[in-house]
Amino acid sequence: MKGLILLFFVFKLIIGHSQAKFLSIEGYYQGTNVIVSNPPLSDGYGYCVYKVTVNGDILPATIQMANFEIDFALFRLKKGDKVFIVLEHAENCTPRFMNPQVLLPRSTFECTSITFDNQGLLKWSTKNEDGVLDFKIEQFRWDRWVEIGIVKGAGTKETHNYTFQITPHSGKNIIRVSQTDNSEETRSSKQISFTSNLPKVKKTPSRVSESIFFKANGINVKTKFEIYDAYGNLLKTGFSDSIDCKNLVNGIYFINYDNTSEKFIRAE
Repeated sequence: MKGLILLFFVFKLIIGHSQAKFLSIEGYYQGTNVIVSNPPLSDGYGYCVYKVTVNGDILPATIQMANFEIDFALFRLKKGDKVFIVLEHAENCTPRFMNPQVLLPRSTFECTSITFDNQGLLKWSTKNEDGVLDFKIEQFRWDRWVEIGIVKGAGTKETHNYTFQITPHSGKNIIRVSQTDNSEETRSSKQISFTSNLPKVKKTPSRVSESIFFKANGINVKTKFEIYDAYGNLLKTGFSDSIDCKNLVNGIYFINYDNTSEKFIRAE
């Protein structure tokens, strides 16, 4: 009789695994373990998850319980190491990662230096990064910080050096680098500034019917621009020496370009 019962459970295990479902998550080890909510099977025999792998290696720990911990110390992971977790579970139940945010990188960088050279090449150095995050290069123009580029961070504690080529506008340029992590809070370096010798860009004509042109000292020049309607909706953006406005309806608009903000009227 005991043999028949054992055979039944083995058969049930094989059938259940043949209908396996998978739940996965990935991120970076930040020093905190992941907790899994593991519901019981509908027939009351065991729990939903029957196998856990971390970066392809099987978790060597008991998981047949309502909640279990994925102990990363068992895999000798270091902070900043990439993590890919897969839960294999039965078909008619759904496990849940209770704290997935612990695998998301945090912005902890310290900017030890930030400078420009004569060609507008931005250089900065950091230490104490805790996970791979993008650095946003931001330029203060049009009364706000405008993102002008992205550089991927190294994400480790050592000193790292980065560069980015700035396209300056006329007059004073103010620059910083920032990171935003899963908390949605922005962490920024100190601001640095330099004054370019570029001539001020002017827009023509004042009353627009078909196109807007940008000139400096009477010569066509390219500049970053944005056009908004009277309700604040962004309609056009780009980097050019002209803007086709034929598809704009007659009315009042606002334009940002170079380091200037203006209002203009579009009329046939």
